[in-house]
Amino acid sequence: MGVLSRKPVQSPSFVPRFILILAFFSLAILLLFEVDNFVSQTKTIAGHNLKPTPWHPFPLKTFSEETKYALASKIFQCSYLTCGGSTVYDLPHKNWSLSADQAGTCPEFFRWIHHDLEPWSRSRISLNHLMEAKKHAALRVVIIGGKLYVDLYYACTQSRAMFTLWGLLQLLRRYPGMVPDVDMMFECMDKPKLNKTLHYMPVPLFRYCTTPNHYDIPFPDWSFWGWPEINIGPWNEEFQSIKQGLQARSWPKKWPLAYWKGNPNVVSPIRVELLQCNHSRQWRAQILRQDWDAEAKGGFEQSKLSSQCNYRYKIYAEGYAWSVSLKYILACGSLPLIITPEYEDFFSRGLFPKENYWPIPPSNLCRSIRSAVDWGNAHLTEAEAIGSRAQEFMESLSMDRVYDYMYHLIVEYSKLLDFTPVQPSSADEVCVDSLLCFAEDKQREFLGRSTAFPSSDPPCRLQPSNKDLIKAMVKKKTKIIEDAQVLA
Repeated sequence: MGVLSRKPVQSPSFVPRFILILAFFSLAILLLFEVDNFVSQTKTIAGHNLKPTPWHPFPLKTFSEETKYALASKIFQCSYLTCGGSTVYDLPHKNWSLSADQAGTCPEFFRWIHHDLEPWSRSRISLNHLMEAKKHAALRVVIIGGKLYVDLYYACTQSRAMFTLWGLLQLLRRYPGMVPDVDMMFECMDKPKLNKTLHYMPVPLFRYCTTPNHYDIPFPDWSFWGWPEINIGPWNEEFQSIKQGLQARSWPKKWPLAYWKGNPNVVSPIRVELLQCNHSRQWRAQILRQDWDAEAKGGFEQSKLSSQCNYRYKIYAEGYAWSVSLKYILACGSLPLIITPEYEDFFSRGLFPKENYWPIPPSNLCRSIRSAVDWGNAHLTEAEAIGSRAQEFMESLSMDRVYDYMYHLIVEYSKLLDFTPVQPSSADEVCVDSLLCFAEDKQREFLGRSTAFPSSDPPCRLQPSNKDLIKAMVKKKTKIIEDAQVLA
């Protein structure tokens, strides 16, 4: 009976070991799920988990191959372990109490800041206005106490969002403690959307260009801090490079032709028509297609801006909307031939026909280009003077002035807010370190080359609003352009 009643001996550690193994696998599965969930849902300024804007679709962004754990680690580090508690208020402040009165006056085109914000001068800007703008925005920017918070809605093509936000961070560094608390909606694609005749109330949306018929508020574009995708450096570097390139060929020795090189495949009827003008003898023009894929493979050696100023005449033709190429064309010192534009960026409204450029009507395009070239070749001194004034205009548009424009635009906009900006619950802080953390190697190099430091001088003095002056200027410009069209 004793033998029959004996029970098998069980290991006392059997049950705990099983539970431990089960717990380990459960934790691994849970961790894998959480990592996958974190990686698939977290939106970043680099474009992770952001779809293209529905109103301007473009291919989804691709990222370097990384394991989910590596990507999760990067996103966590860049998002939560970089900014810390410091702000631009910790940077040394300049006492401008004595020098503020001696600050120079801002350029005349800064007066357009008042014009762009005039739709809200009476109603002011409410949260309702802002939520209406959100329907058309790619991101929301909130500045509070010198910290920058960003709420991401849609991706911007290439690195536009990253470089635009970098510009704002550099503004905070340049004028520490001076940029007011503000809440702004940004759209980063090309074409203005808020037509004044289609919206029952004015909608405040910042973007890179506008038209007289839109509410969109023009803001300096990303390329002032660099455009790594096509190897264009920060504006101050490119301008100096262009000026140095000009020394290789004096004005009389420049090719006596009109030159344009660009991409016509951007839904631009003007650029498509311009291709028909590619005939040196008949139309006095050299028109070239830009193959960006081929240029990228060749290291952009054939598209250096400094080597495209060997012609007496440079043509500006809008693309899908405005084009960043305008500032590089004006910097050449050649006579700019600007085909009557539909869109305006923040500085182009300071240009004046036959003073900084020669207006080219879109009708009879080839004939108009030839007429301008023939006039210039017959009036070398006058043509060279216009080109020189265009270059001088762009030289005056230093990064100092770009930051001043941003500063005054934000200050004047902030005065119109009828609410106190607060950090949206879905917004994350973006600082210099977090942005650089997300940047790829080439992007990081370009960003570093455009780093700003606290200014030793105060911003230029913004002149007061003057509606009559702007109306008179627009009327005069329109008359000159219309006369040029009649002559063509």
